[in-house]
Amino acid sequence: MIALGCDHGGYELKKEVIKYLEEKQIPYKDFGCDSTDSVDYPVYAKKVANAIVSGECEKGILICGTGIGISIAANKIKGIRAALCHDVFSAEATRLHNNANVLAMGGRVVGPGLAIKIVETFLETEFSNDERHIRRITQIEE
Repeated sequence: MIALGCDHGGYELKKEVIKYLEEKQIPYKDFGCDSTDSVDYPVYAKKVANAIVSGECEKGILICGTGIGISIAANKIKGIRAALCHDVFSAEATRLHNNANVLAMGGRVVGPGLAIKIVETFLETEFSNDERHIRRITQIEE
């Protein structure tokens, strides 16, 4: 199950991500927001992060205007490795090397076509399980 969350700056892009997930029959839970009315991104970052840490969801996708604020907020939650990605290479690398469990994007930075390729790459790429990457992730979590 994929946890989704956004603020008002990411709402339109989140709708595109939902279309993609539904077309691919990928289960998701939408933690909001539900419009372009101004809201505070930390609220939605925490909801998504807590759903992952609790085991309710496996991975998350967070979207705000730039992706920066919402990724910072998510990374405050122990056990979350949120990666801000605006290109496919970064999405692949963060899964392979960092075992990131949250993808963050900027709705005002990346268009829907590229965003879907980033989401697809993030969701389909498995962690490498290389010892050096496991060691580094362990150091982050300490």
